[in-house]
Amino acid sequence: MNDLAPLLTPEGRALLDEVRDTDPAQELAVATRLRREHPAELVSAALGQARLRQRAVVKFGAEDAGRMFFTPNGVEQSTRASVAAYRARRMADLGITSVADLCCGIGGDAIALARAGIRVLAVDRDPQTAAAARANADALGLAGLVEVREAEVTEVDTAGFDAVFVDPARRGGRGRIFDPEAYSPPLSWAVSAARRAPRAAALKIAPGIPHEAVPEDAEAEWISDGGDVKEAVLWFGTEPGAVRATLLPGPRTLLSRGLPDPAVRPPGRYLYEPDGAVIRAHLVAEVADRVGGGLLDATIAYVTADALHPTPYATAYEITDHLPFNVKKLKALLRERRVGTLTVKKRGSAVEPEELRRKVKPQGPHAATVFLTRVAGAPAMLIGHPA
Repeated sequence: MNDLAPLLTPEGRALLDEVRDTDPAQELAVATRLRREHPAELVSAALGQARLRQRAVVKFGAEDAGRMFFTPNGVEQSTRASVAAYRARRMADLGITSVADLCCGIGGDAIALARAGIRVLAVDRDPQTAAAARANADALGLAGLVEVREAEVTEVDTAGFDAVFVDPARRGGRGRIFDPEAYSPPLSWAVSAARRAPRAAALKIAPGIPHEAVPEDAEAEWISDGGDVKEAVLWFGTEPGAVRATLLPGPRTLLSRGLPDPAVRPPGRYLYEPDGAVIRAHLVAEVADRVGGGLLDATIAYVTADALHPTPYATAYEITDHLPFNVKKLKALLRERRVGTLTVKKRGSAVEPEELRRKVKPQGPHAATVFLTRVAGAPAMLIGHPA
């Protein structure tokens, strides 16, 4: 799909409605039938857009995805709607009324900001991407709050806006880019733009960014949604030096208190697996403090404790067995317990979960979870179940 314009015509929109629920296995037959009445290029574009909309449901929900327009990269790289909505609420709570959204993509963040009542200038240099963003603002009834501009973001004057939001491209021809200065635009430029914003700014970055790369005058926030880490955000104009992990839905936010690393201790009755955002934010110590626990190993983010203290920032498991790593012993124990459903989790182990399942061949009506990890440096297996 190289041009959205034909899909925005009455014929194109009608065709999109007709093919919206097309099963991929039936595409060839549907295309053959439709090409008798419509141009082949339009049919191909409509079917391609239908596929993209189906893929986008997981990020935008069925209702919005069914009305929006996407590019392949736009589906892949756009922010999940729940995360964008959370960030927009933070902006609104800061009293922000206008935002320059730089590197806006297909407009996911601009849509969330507009729905929070914020006026948005959405900028992207790619013509097709900007066209999709414009079409999406119109399709969702937000064109009055969203102006889309096709331009180089480094050349846009943002002086008339309360805040700046920058989502630099973090993918190139060879895949993901890990060096922040290789982002497009580079992180250093984005930070400079953020510092010039009158009220506040937010920079979306990869969650794997080294903590030492976070500017001293920025707040760093790691966000997960449904347990999956989605992004990190550098905030300017909020709480310089603050570090937080935010879990969606909720939101639930855990702030750093600068605690020292927890002590290593023997396995207790419970094991706590911190949320990925908590781990990325280096807040395992805060979780350990909340549950009165310590670490199984100084280098691994598993917390162990003697008592159950439910917390939204970690999943608790009751541990029934602690064994040195030994596949034969594990197989015998699972056979004795009649475990047929085995969940394998690992940190600090080279063993692949599927490989282990093939070797132990679980059979039976019961379920268990095995943690492949290290305890005070020694390979170990901890068997249990969700608490």
